[in-house]
Amino acid sequence: MLTEPLSATTLLHGIRMEVMAASHADALAAGYRRNRTYLAPWEPLREESFYSSDGQKAVIEAKLLLFRAGTEVPWVLAAGERIIGTVTLAGIVRGPFQSANLGYWIDGEYAGRGIGTAAVAAVLEAARERLGLHRVQAATLPHNVPSQRILERLDFERIGLAPRYLRIAGQWQDHVLFQRILQGPL
Repeated sequence: MLTEPLSATTLLHGIRMEVMAASHADALAAGYRRNRTYLAPWEPLREESFYSSDGQKAVIEAKLLLFRAGTEVPWVLAAGERIIGTVTLAGIVRGPFQSANLGYWIDGEYAGRGIGTAAVAAVLEAARERLGLHRVQAATLPHNVPSQRILERLDFERIGLAPRYLRIAGQWQDHVLFQRILQGPL
């Protein structure tokens, strides 16, 4: 369990990673609007309200309730005041499992610069050192090669294929499952 606040971290190229806060709503909405077409193949269909500041305030409030309950940790990635992505550990399960699911996105203008890899590496360190987790799982669409490269660089192993796993872009789609056991060097 998280016993003290997670501090902000500086990643590559001066990108800041910090726990999501209500104050991020406007910048997060702008980031989603800027990347709407870029992210569409990889995400669920969204209501129009999702792309508004009020919509993001509601999303953030829900995520912060889960954060306080200890079942989710949502981070934003920021270049100055501009939100350029998020990384989330969701579905944190305690007891004998000590596991979480990883999700992330990076602004299309910042893709391919190593920022996603640096952010996921920082999250893995926090998952092990600060949250005491044993395992992190991630799922990607089979054709999402850039996301799979991030996971492979960080020693995630493929553990299977989940048929019709998530409803993405309006269709139930297969996902490749990955896991990272957090023992040994990160």
